[in-house]
Amino acid sequence: MLLVVRGRTARKALPVAAVVGTVLSLVNQGSVIAGGGATYGTWVRVAVNYLVPFLVASTGYLSGRRVRGPAVDWPGYVADYHERRSGITEQILGQAISQRGETPYAWLVDLPLQDASGRILDIACGSAPTRELLRRPGWLGLDASMGELAAASAGGRVPLLCARADVLPLPDATVDVVCAAMCLQVLTPVDSVLAEVRRVLRPGGTLVALVPSRVSPLEVWHHRSGIVAWVRVMRALRVRSEPWPNPRARDDLPGLLRGQGFLIDSDRRCVFRRETVGATDAELMIDGLYLPGVESEAIARAKGLLAGWARPGRFLPLPLRRVVAHLPHDRH
Repeated sequence: MLLVVRGRTARKALPVAAVVGTVLSLVNQGSVIAGGGATYGTWVRVAVNYLVPFLVASTGYLSGRRVRGPAVDWPGYVADYHERRSGITEQILGQAISQRGETPYAWLVDLPLQDASGRILDIACGSAPTRELLRRPGWLGLDASMGELAAASAGGRVPLLCARADVLPLPDATVDVVCAAMCLQVLTPVDSVLAEVRRVLRPGGTLVALVPSRVSPLEVWHHRSGIVAWVRVMRALRVRSEPWPNPRARDDLPGLLRGQGFLIDSDRRCVFRRETVGATDAELMIDGLYLPGVESEAIARAKGLLAGWARPGRFLPLPLRRVVAHLPHDRH
């Protein structure tokens, strides 16, 4: 706890807290204070307006500077995870909604793919949730997990192909659109994956990607209950944030794509919310995290903590980022 109130961490977090706290206080308590009707409760709420963004900004800064633990066999971990928990990503995101009532998958394919034609390749498709939204000829789902492909096939989401995303079994320049839903942050080596995507895309072809994001300071107050729940879960797990093998795919996906020769068309963020009603939902949300090296006792503790918080009307925020990019028409 001392790390957030001293040194460089405080210097980074205080300006954010000052700006966000002032804005929130003016919006929510400004008229009461100006009218001379402020009470003890008013000033407590003002203090919270500054405290919450300070803590979130501090946590974000520290998580980006955390000491790396032992090396993780990410390909092996991810493969085992999806064989044991096939379809779990869809189970979580399929019931998350935005303020507009969209699911993450509907948001992913809405504008970028609504008029797409030709071959659409869904890499690391998992249980293939996008197939329900893209019922057109030319769609092909690809995944390295037989468990995930079995779940997709059981739902009639075909055609499917078992293959790795870093060794795509497709000829050069034969795909019009590549869809990458919640995979670039874990596919390794990510540079090889993007090089393969570039190889199979036609000149002018499009990449549509969905990756995790961070909650911005201005969104903290709106999602404060769920954010506090997530912070408590991470403390129970004894991690500062969910680890990824490719954190840059979350924090700077446009830069990563530019390095592979893509041109960025759009970069948008949206915070989805997933209702967490009881113990079953709480267990699913914890199981949906990638937690290599975390002890089973800590995972059980986190599940119990979240189950105690969960009830109807309680929502966990799921901030996501959608990036749309294309290859130049004259890339060759």
